[in-house]
Amino acid sequence: MAETVSNWAGNITYAAKEVHRPRTAAAVRSIVAESARVRVLGSGHSFNEIAEPGGDGVLLSLDALPVEVDVDTAARTVRVGGGVRYAELARQVQGHGLALPNMASLPHISVAGSVATGTHGSGVGNGPLAAAVREVEIVTADGSTLVIGRGDERFGGAVTSLGALGVVTALVLDLEPSFEVEQHLFTELPLAGLDFETVASAAYSVSLFTDWREPGFRQVWLKRRTDQPLADFPWAAPATEALHPVPGMPAANCTEQFGVPGPWHERLPHFRAEFTPSSGAELQSEYLLPRARALDALQALDAIRAAVAPVLQTCEVRTVAADEQWLSPAYGRDTVALHFTWVEDTAVVLPVVRQVEEALDAFEPRPHWGKVFAVPAGVLRGRYPRLGDFRALVRELDPAGKFTNAFVRDVLDD
Repeated sequence: MAETVSNWAGNITYAAKEVHRPRTAAAVRSIVAESARVRVLGSGHSFNEIAEPGGDGVLLSLDALPVEVDVDTAARTVRVGGGVRYAELARQVQGHGLALPNMASLPHISVAGSVATGTHGSGVGNGPLAAAVREVEIVTADGSTLVIGRGDERFGGAVTSLGALGVVTALVLDLEPSFEVEQHLFTELPLAGLDFETVASAAYSVSLFTDWREPGFRQVWLKRRTDQPLADFPWAAPATEALHPVPGMPAANCTEQFGVPGPWHERLPHFRAEFTPSSGAELQSEYLLPRARALDALQALDAIRAAVAPVLQTCEVRTVAADEQWLSPAYGRDTVALHFTWVEDTAVVLPVVRQVEEALDAFEPRPHWGKVFAVPAGVLRGRYPRLGDFRALVRELDPAGKFTNAFVRDVLDD
Protein backbone atom coordinates (compact mmCIF):
# COMPACT_ATOMS: atom_id res chain seq x y z
CA MET A 1 0.00 0.00 0.00
CA ALA A 2 1.32 3.45 -0.94
CA GLU A 3 2.41 5.72 1.91
CA THR A 4 2.07 9.48 2.00
CA VAL A 5 4.24 12.10 3.67
CA SER A 6 3.59 15.84 3.81
CA ASN A 7 6.15 18.60 3.58
CA TRP A 8 6.74 21.07 6.41
CA ALA A 9 4.09 23.53 5.23
CA GLY A 10 1.53 20.82 4.48
CA ASN A 11 0.82 22.14 0.99
CA ILE A 12 2.42 19.10 -0.70
CA THR A 13 1.71 15.45 -0.01
CA TYR A 14 4.22 13.05 -1.51
CA ALA A 15 2.94 9.68 -2.68
CA ALA A 16 5.36 6.75 -2.46
CA LYS A 17 5.28 3.00 -2.81
CA GLU A 18 7.21 2.88 0.47
CA VAL A 19 8.85 5.33 2.85
CA HIS A 20 12.22 4.12 4.15
CA ARG A 21 14.13 5.46 7.16
CA PRO A 22 17.32 3.40 7.16
CA ARG A 23 19.55 3.38 10.24
CA THR A 24 22.84 2.49 8.53
CA ALA A 25 24.75 3.49 5.43
CA ALA A 26 24.68 -0.14 4.32
CA ALA A 27 20.89 -0.10 4.45
CA VAL A 28 20.84 3.04 2.28
CA ARG A 29 22.97 1.31 -0.35
CA SER A 30 20.76 -1.78 -0.27
CA ILE A 31 17.51 0.19 -0.62
CA VAL A 32 18.89 2.18 -3.55
CA ALA A 33 20.21 -0.90 -5.34
CA GLU A 34 16.91 -2.77 -4.95
CA SER A 35 14.52 0.09 -5.85
CA ALA A 36 13.40 1.11 -9.31
CA ARG A 37 12.85 4.77 -8.44
CA VAL A 38 14.10 6.77 -5.44
CA ARG A 39 13.77 10.33 -4.15
CA VAL A 40 15.20 11.68 -0.90
CA LEU A 41 13.24 13.73 1.60
CA GLY A 42 15.44 16.12 3.57
CA SER A 43 13.92 18.16 6.38
CA GLY A 44 10.78 18.77 4.30
CA HIS A 45 11.32 22.53 3.98
CA SER A 46 10.47 22.60 0.29
CA PHE A 47 7.21 23.96 -1.05
CA ASN A 48 6.92 22.09 -4.35
CA GLU A 49 7.16 18.54 -5.71
CA ILE A 50 10.95 18.34 -5.94
CA ALA A 51 10.97 15.30 -3.59
CA GLU A 52 7.96 13.56 -5.18
CA PRO A 53 8.91 9.95 -6.03
CA GLY A 54 5.62 9.02 -7.70
CA GLY A 55 3.45 6.11 -6.70
CA ASP A 56 5.88 3.52 -8.08
CA GLY A 57 8.89 5.02 -6.31
CA VAL A 58 10.23 4.99 -2.78
CA LEU A 59 10.86 7.98 -0.56
CA LEU A 60 14.05 7.83 1.45
CA SER A 61 14.58 9.81 4.65
CA LEU A 62 18.05 9.94 6.22
CA ASP A 63 16.96 11.35 9.58
CA ALA A 64 17.34 7.97 11.35
CA LEU A 65 21.01 7.64 10.42
CA PRO A 66 23.59 8.31 13.15
CA VAL A 67 24.41 12.00 13.51
CA GLU A 68 27.83 12.11 11.86
CA VAL A 69 29.81 15.30 12.48
CA ASP A 70 33.56 14.66 12.23
CA VAL A 71 35.61 17.84 12.65
CA ASP A 72 39.22 17.95 11.46
CA THR A 73 40.66 20.92 13.33
CA ALA A 74 44.01 20.79 11.55
CA ALA A 75 42.47 20.83 8.07
CA ARG A 76 39.61 23.12 9.15
CA THR A 77 37.01 20.83 7.60
CA VAL A 78 34.04 18.83 8.81
CA ARG A 79 32.54 15.65 7.42
CA VAL A 80 28.79 15.76 7.96
CA GLY A 81 26.27 12.97 7.41
CA GLY A 82 23.43 13.26 4.93
CA GLY A 83 20.72 13.47 7.60
CA VAL A 84 22.32 16.17 9.78
CA ARG A 85 20.70 19.58 10.21
CA TYR A 86 22.53 22.86 10.51
CA ALA A 87 21.67 23.38 14.19
CA GLU A 88 23.32 20.06 15.11
CA LEU A 89 26.31 20.72 12.89
CA ALA A 90 26.88 24.27 14.10
CA ARG A 91 26.98 23.39 17.80
CA GLN A 92 29.66 20.76 17.27
CA VAL A 93 31.72 22.94 14.94
CA GLN A 94 31.60 25.79 17.45
CA GLY A 95 32.73 23.38 20.15
CA HIS A 96 36.00 22.97 18.23
CA GLY A 97 36.54 26.72 17.95
CA LEU A 98 35.58 26.77 14.27
CA ALA A 99 32.75 28.14 12.15
CA LEU A 100 30.84 27.87 8.91
CA PRO A 101 31.11 31.01 6.79
CA ASN A 102 27.35 31.50 6.70
CA MET A 103 23.98 30.00 7.58
CA ALA A 104 20.42 30.27 6.32
CA SER A 105 17.76 32.10 8.32
CA LEU A 106 16.40 28.83 9.72
CA PRO A 107 18.94 26.46 11.33
CA HIS A 108 16.55 23.48 11.38
CA ILE A 109 17.02 22.55 7.72
CA SER A 110 19.19 19.65 6.57
CA VAL A 111 22.66 20.38 5.25
CA ALA A 112 22.47 18.02 2.26
CA GLY A 113 18.99 19.18 1.23
CA SER A 114 19.95 22.84 1.55
CA VAL A 115 22.99 22.69 -0.70
CA ALA A 116 21.16 20.46 -3.21
CA THR A 117 18.54 23.16 -3.78
CA GLY A 118 20.75 26.25 -3.76
CA THR A 119 19.78 27.57 -0.32
CA HIS A 120 21.77 30.54 0.97
CA GLY A 121 22.25 33.08 3.70
CA SER A 122 23.13 36.71 3.01
CA GLY A 123 26.15 38.92 2.42
CA VAL A 124 27.76 40.52 -0.61
CA GLY A 125 30.87 38.42 -0.03
CA ASN A 126 29.10 35.20 0.97
CA GLY A 127 28.26 32.52 -1.56
CA PRO A 128 25.38 30.05 -1.20
CA LEU A 129 25.68 27.36 1.46
CA ALA A 130 27.02 25.03 -1.24
CA ALA A 131 30.11 27.25 -1.54
CA ALA A 132 31.48 25.65 1.64
CA VAL A 133 31.29 22.12 0.18
CA ARG A 134 34.61 20.63 -0.89
CA GLU A 135 33.55 17.00 -1.30
CA VAL A 136 30.28 15.12 -1.80
CA GLU A 137 29.67 11.42 -1.17
CA ILE A 138 26.84 9.94 -3.25
CA VAL A 139 25.19 6.51 -3.34
CA THR A 140 24.56 6.03 -7.05
CA ALA A 141 21.96 3.96 -8.87
CA ASP A 142 23.67 0.58 -8.46
CA GLY A 143 24.13 1.09 -4.71
CA SER A 144 27.84 1.90 -4.93
CA THR A 145 29.42 4.95 -3.31
CA LEU A 146 31.04 7.72 -5.35
CA VAL A 147 33.07 10.62 -3.96
CA ILE A 148 33.39 13.80 -6.05
CA GLY A 149 35.63 16.59 -4.78
CA ARG A 150 36.91 19.93 -5.90
CA GLY A 151 39.24 19.46 -8.82
CA ASP A 152 37.01 16.78 -10.35
CA GLU A 153 35.54 18.18 -13.58
CA ARG A 154 32.11 16.94 -12.42
CA PHE A 155 32.17 18.88 -9.16
CA GLY A 156 30.26 21.86 -10.58
CA GLY A 157 27.22 19.61 -11.03
CA ALA A 158 27.57 17.40 -7.98
CA VAL A 159 26.48 19.58 -5.05
CA THR A 160 23.48 21.65 -6.17
CA SER A 161 22.09 18.64 -8.00
CA LEU A 162 18.36 18.55 -7.09
CA GLY A 163 18.80 14.95 -5.90
CA ALA A 164 19.14 13.84 -9.52
CA LEU A 165 22.51 12.06 -9.18
CA GLY A 166 21.88 9.83 -6.18
CA VAL A 167 21.58 9.85 -2.41
CA VAL A 168 24.03 12.21 -0.69
CA THR A 169 25.25 10.33 2.39
CA ALA A 170 27.98 12.77 3.45
CA LEU A 171 29.55 16.12 2.65
CA VAL A 172 32.90 17.63 3.58
CA LEU A 173 32.69 21.36 4.32
CA ASP A 174 35.32 24.05 4.71
CA LEU A 175 35.51 25.78 8.09
CA GLU A 176 37.18 28.91 9.43
CA PRO A 177 38.08 30.13 12.91
CA SER A 178 35.07 30.87 15.09
CA PHE A 179 33.84 34.44 15.16
CA GLU A 180 31.22 36.49 16.96
CA VAL A 181 28.35 38.45 15.45
CA GLU A 182 26.08 41.16 16.73
CA GLN A 183 22.73 42.15 15.24
CA HIS A 184 21.66 45.77 14.77
CA LEU A 185 18.09 46.32 13.62
CA PHE A 186 16.66 49.43 11.98
CA THR A 187 13.18 50.43 10.87
CA GLU A 188 11.59 52.37 8.02
CA LEU A 189 14.20 52.43 5.26
CA PRO A 190 12.78 54.34 2.24
CA LEU A 191 12.88 52.85 -1.23
CA ALA A 192 13.10 56.33 -2.76
CA GLY A 193 16.77 57.28 -3.11
CA LEU A 194 17.95 53.85 -1.93
CA ASP A 195 21.65 53.18 -2.54
CA PHE A 196 21.19 49.43 -2.58
CA GLU A 197 24.84 48.49 -2.94
CA THR A 198 25.89 50.61 0.02
CA VAL A 199 23.07 49.30 2.21
CA ALA A 200 23.70 45.68 1.24
CA SER A 201 27.40 46.12 2.07
CA ALA A 202 26.81 47.72 5.48
CA ALA A 203 27.51 44.47 7.40
CA TYR A 204 28.71 40.90 6.96
CA SER A 205 25.10 39.81 6.43
CA VAL A 206 22.21 42.14 5.62
CA SER A 207 18.47 41.46 5.29
CA LEU A 208 15.77 43.93 4.30
CA PHE A 209 12.12 43.17 5.09
CA THR A 210 8.94 44.69 3.70
CA ASP A 211 5.26 43.80 3.48
CA TRP A 212 4.89 45.96 0.32
CA ARG A 213 1.94 47.78 1.84
CA GLU A 214 3.98 50.95 1.48
CA PRO A 215 7.17 51.69 -0.47
CA GLY A 216 10.33 50.90 1.43
CA PHE A 217 11.43 48.45 4.09
CA ARG A 218 9.89 48.05 7.52
CA GLN A 219 12.99 46.35 8.96
CA VAL A 220 16.73 46.15 8.24
CA TRP A 221 18.80 43.44 9.96
CA LEU A 222 22.55 44.07 10.00
CA LYS A 223 24.66 41.14 11.22
CA ARG A 224 28.15 42.49 11.94
CA ARG A 225 31.15 40.31 12.62
CA THR A 226 32.79 41.79 15.69
CA ASP A 227 36.19 41.50 14.00
CA GLN A 228 35.00 43.90 11.29
CA PRO A 229 34.19 47.63 11.58
CA LEU A 230 30.73 48.83 12.58
CA ALA A 231 29.46 50.93 9.67
CA ASP A 232 27.29 53.99 10.10
CA PHE A 233 23.69 53.46 9.01
CA PRO A 234 22.09 56.91 8.73
CA TRP A 235 19.26 55.93 6.38
CA ALA A 236 16.88 54.40 8.97
CA ALA A 237 16.12 54.65 12.69
CA PRO A 238 17.43 52.05 15.17
CA ALA A 239 14.76 49.62 16.34
CA THR A 240 13.42 50.31 19.84
CA GLU A 241 11.97 46.85 20.43
CA ALA A 242 12.82 43.29 19.45
CA LEU A 243 11.38 42.36 16.07
CA HIS A 244 10.23 39.28 14.17
CA PRO A 245 10.50 39.32 10.35
CA VAL A 246 6.74 38.73 10.10
CA PRO A 247 4.83 41.64 11.65
CA GLY A 248 2.83 40.60 14.68
CA MET A 249 4.78 37.41 15.37
CA PRO A 250 6.60 37.00 18.72
CA ALA A 251 10.23 38.11 18.64
CA ALA A 252 11.11 35.65 21.42
CA ASN A 253 11.74 33.02 18.73
CA CYS A 254 14.36 35.19 17.03
CA THR A 255 18.08 35.34 17.68
CA GLU A 256 19.46 37.99 20.06
CA GLN A 257 19.25 41.59 18.85
CA PHE A 258 20.30 45.08 20.05
CA GLY A 259 24.00 44.58 19.34
CA VAL A 260 24.55 41.83 21.91
CA PRO A 261 27.55 39.83 20.60
CA GLY A 262 27.33 36.07 20.39
CA PRO A 263 28.77 33.13 18.47
CA TRP A 264 28.18 33.04 14.72
CA HIS A 265 25.66 30.18 14.85
CA GLU A 266 23.47 32.05 17.34
CA ARG A 267 23.30 35.26 15.27
CA LEU A 268 23.57 34.48 11.55
CA PRO A 269 20.20 32.64 11.50
CA HIS A 270 17.14 34.78 12.18
CA PHE A 271 15.61 32.09 14.40
CA ARG A 272 16.86 30.32 17.51
CA ALA A 273 17.86 26.68 17.14
CA GLU A 274 15.91 25.77 20.28
CA PHE A 275 12.75 27.17 18.69
CA THR A 276 11.28 24.20 16.81
CA PRO A 277 9.01 25.40 14.02
CA SER A 278 5.73 23.56 13.68
CA SER A 279 4.08 22.99 10.31
CA GLY A 280 4.28 26.41 8.71
CA ALA A 281 1.07 28.24 7.87
CA GLU A 282 2.73 29.74 4.81
CA LEU A 283 3.95 29.27 1.26
CA GLN A 284 7.28 30.57 0.01
CA SER A 285 8.74 31.77 -3.29
CA GLU A 286 12.15 33.21 -4.06
CA TYR A 287 13.80 34.69 -7.14
CA LEU A 288 17.52 35.31 -7.62
CA LEU A 289 18.67 37.86 -10.19
CA PRO A 290 21.72 39.99 -10.97
CA ARG A 291 22.65 42.20 -8.03
CA ALA A 292 23.41 45.07 -10.37
CA ARG A 293 19.69 45.17 -11.22
CA ALA A 294 18.50 45.09 -7.61
CA LEU A 295 17.04 48.59 -7.48
CA ASP A 296 15.26 48.16 -10.82
CA ALA A 297 13.75 44.90 -9.59
CA LEU A 298 12.59 46.46 -6.33
CA GLN A 299 10.94 49.29 -8.23
CA ALA A 300 9.21 46.74 -10.48
CA LEU A 301 7.81 45.03 -7.38
CA ASP A 302 6.76 48.35 -5.90
CA ALA A 303 4.70 48.93 -9.04
CA ILE A 304 2.59 45.81 -8.30
CA ARG A 305 2.51 46.01 -4.50
CA ALA A 306 -1.27 46.50 -4.52
CA ALA A 307 -1.55 42.92 -5.83
CA VAL A 308 1.27 41.49 -3.72
CA ALA A 309 0.52 42.93 -0.27
CA PRO A 310 -2.88 41.27 0.41
CA VAL A 311 -1.42 37.74 0.17
CA LEU A 312 2.04 38.45 1.61
CA GLN A 313 3.32 37.90 5.15
CA THR A 314 6.80 39.32 4.51
CA CYS A 315 9.33 39.82 1.74
CA GLU A 316 13.04 39.50 2.48
CA VAL A 317 15.80 40.93 0.29
CA ARG A 318 19.31 39.48 0.61
CA THR A 319 22.50 39.26 -1.43
CA VAL A 320 24.51 36.21 -2.52
CA ALA A 321 27.98 36.13 -4.07
CA ALA A 322 28.39 34.30 -7.37
CA ASP A 323 29.27 30.61 -7.27
CA GLU A 324 30.24 27.90 -9.78
CA GLN A 325 27.66 25.19 -9.17
CA TRP A 326 26.00 24.60 -12.54
CA LEU A 327 22.43 24.59 -11.21
CA SER A 328 22.94 27.19 -8.51
CA PRO A 329 20.54 30.14 -8.83
CA ALA A 330 23.63 32.28 -8.11
CA TYR A 331 25.74 30.60 -10.80
CA GLY A 332 28.12 33.02 -12.47
CA ARG A 333 26.63 36.25 -11.14
CA ASP A 334 26.59 38.27 -7.94
CA THR A 335 22.99 38.03 -6.91
CA VAL A 336 20.11 39.70 -5.13
CA ALA A 337 17.54 37.29 -3.71
CA LEU A 338 13.90 38.35 -3.36
CA HIS A 339 12.08 36.04 -0.97
CA PHE A 340 8.31 36.00 -0.44
CA THR A 341 6.53 34.39 2.50
CA TRP A 342 2.91 34.12 1.41
CA VAL A 343 -0.30 33.24 3.19
CA GLU A 344 -1.17 29.56 3.14
CA ASP A 345 -3.64 29.60 0.24
CA THR A 346 -2.36 28.19 -3.04
CA ALA A 347 -5.40 29.31 -5.02
CA VAL A 348 -4.93 33.00 -4.19
CA VAL A 349 -1.12 32.94 -4.11
CA LEU A 350 -0.38 31.37 -7.52
CA PRO A 351 -1.92 34.19 -9.60
CA VAL A 352 0.18 36.70 -7.64
CA VAL A 353 3.30 34.55 -8.09
CA ARG A 354 2.72 34.78 -11.83
CA GLN A 355 2.40 38.57 -11.59
CA VAL A 356 5.67 38.75 -9.66
CA GLU A 357 7.40 36.60 -12.27
CA GLU A 358 6.07 38.80 -15.07
CA ALA A 359 7.28 41.93 -13.28
CA LEU A 360 10.75 40.43 -12.81
CA ASP A 361 11.04 38.68 -16.17
CA ALA A 362 13.32 41.31 -17.73
CA PHE A 363 15.95 40.51 -15.08
CA GLU A 364 16.05 36.77 -15.92
CA PRO A 365 15.31 35.59 -12.37
CA ARG A 366 16.15 32.05 -11.33
CA PRO A 367 13.66 30.64 -8.80
CA HIS A 368 14.88 28.84 -5.70
CA TRP A 369 14.53 25.16 -6.56
CA GLY A 370 12.58 24.34 -3.39
CA LYS A 371 9.98 27.11 -3.52
CA VAL A 372 6.69 27.83 -5.29
CA PHE A 373 7.21 29.14 -8.82
CA ALA A 374 5.49 29.08 -12.20
CA VAL A 375 8.32 29.96 -14.60
CA PRO A 376 7.84 27.72 -17.67
CA ALA A 377 10.39 24.92 -17.88
CA GLY A 378 11.63 26.04 -21.29
CA VAL A 379 12.32 29.55 -20.03
CA LEU A 380 14.01 28.26 -16.89
CA ARG A 381 16.32 25.97 -18.86
CA GLY A 382 17.56 28.95 -20.86
CA ARG A 383 18.79 30.65 -17.68
CA TYR A 384 21.37 27.95 -16.85
CA PRO A 385 24.30 28.00 -19.28
CA ARG A 386 25.78 24.73 -17.94
CA LEU A 387 22.53 22.76 -18.09
CA GLY A 388 23.87 20.63 -20.94
CA ASP A 389 26.82 19.59 -18.78
CA PHE A 390 24.44 18.69 -15.97
CA ARG A 391 22.32 16.56 -18.34
CA ALA A 392 25.46 14.68 -19.38
CA LEU A 393 26.37 14.09 -15.73
CA VAL A 394 22.92 12.69 -14.98
CA ARG A 395 23.20 10.35 -17.97
CA GLU A 396 26.61 9.19 -16.74
CA LEU A 397 25.62 8.49 -13.13
CA ASP A 398 21.94 7.56 -13.51
CA PRO A 399 21.36 6.38 -17.09
CA ALA A 400 18.04 4.68 -16.24
CA GLY A 401 16.63 7.71 -14.42
CA LYS A 402 16.29 6.05 -11.01
CA PHE A 403 16.54 9.43 -9.22
CA THR A 404 14.55 11.42 -11.79
CA ASN A 405 10.98 12.55 -11.20
CA ALA A 406 8.58 14.84 -13.06
CA PHE A 407 10.17 17.93 -11.49
CA VAL A 408 13.67 16.94 -12.61
CA ARG A 409 12.46 15.89 -16.07
CA ASP A 410 11.05 19.39 -16.58
CA VAL A 411 14.48 20.80 -15.80
CA LEU A 412 16.42 18.36 -17.97
CA ASP A 413 14.20 17.92 -21.02
CA ASP A 414 15.75 19.21 -24.24
